[in-house]
Amino acid sequence: MTGVLNDPADTCPIHPAGVDAVESEGTTTATECPHDATGAKNTVEYAPLGPDSLTWQIWGTWTGMFQGLWAGSMQNMHPKLGAAVWDHSDFFGERWQRLMRSLYPISGVVFDSVAGAQTGLEVRDYHREIKGTMPDGSRYHALDPDVFYWAHATFWYGNVRLCERFGPWLTEDQKRQLFEESKAWYAQYGVSMRPVPDTYEDFLEYWDYMCRNVLRDHESVRVVLDISLLPPPPFLSFIPERFWHKYMAPTNQRFFTWLTTGFYDEPIRELMGLPWSEKDERRFRLLGRVVNLVMHRITPKRYLRHPRPRDAWDRVAGRVAKDAPLVETPTRNLPPESERDNPMHYCPVGAARRATYPGRVSER
Repeated sequence: MTGVLNDPADTCPIHPAGVDAVESEGTTTATECPHDATGAKNTVEYAPLGPDSLTWQIWGTWTGMFQGLWAGSMQNMHPKLGAAVWDHSDFFGERWQRLMRSLYPISGVVFDSVAGAQTGLEVRDYHREIKGTMPDGSRYHALDPDVFYWAHATFWYGNVRLCERFGPWLTEDQKRQLFEESKAWYAQYGVSMRPVPDTYEDFLEYWDYMCRNVLRDHESVRVVLDISLLPPPPFLSFIPERFWHKYMAPTNQRFFTWLTTGFYDEPIRELMGLPWSEKDERRFRLLGRVVNLVMHRITPKRYLRHPRPRDAWDRVAGRVAKDAPLVETPTRNLPPESERDNPMHYCPVGAARRATYPGRVSER
């Protein structure tokens, strides 16, 4: 199969030569945007990550929900990404459904290769038409390499930050390994590799630079952080909404604001005007030890995993046939009917296999 993005208007509006990506025999060839520091066009081949990777071992668990507001707000702090979400997304109208269904293709970029799928290309194509104009008249496009890589950086490095705080604890060598694996992960999208730092140390410099010089407070960031009007999540749908909003939502807002502040880098706390004391840090570390004990020492790993990663591991273990259809999001998470033909949405209306909670899959 070949998936080539060669229309400059659809790929890289900043670097008009565009991006080529060719997939063959389970390997993605990522061709860099020619406007790199050397002016050369370099090609590197990356095989999809598999069960022997560290990323497979520690990513794709429900522990990541603790970091949901951190990931969403950090992404939207990028001025162009925040503008794109504000202009094109209905994230703010169906937040639980969008979050829950998005977890399937997002995790699928890493885990779906064992089923022969190329989910990275699908995720890339959801973003083809997301483009517009900034308040200063400049253009944005979701497939601008610098924008697209920033979103990816929050995914893979969020994994590191979550482990640093809530476990499983990582060595410095393991963090470097995760960075190297993040390159193979990113290559599955078939987009420009130009923004990808060479080494883990280079990435840390990039991250610090972004936090100090590029990221901005934005209305889309504040809306992500405001969960005061959210209804109960699907697994707590039995709670009456009136009771939820009067007694539980205010407490959730305070707790998750505090939790997200704990994950932020200090420059981001200052940007957002969020205080963090030594007492807060001690309490956060205590919480991290408790979460690590419950989630990573007591809970069986299979039940800790999101349905799509768990299904991938089941294929490897022989519990699920390797040629079985992918497990898809429950029907309740699908976009509104009026939006189901929108190419920007993951919308598996006719799925042969769907996740049902907890830990079950229905087949038709």
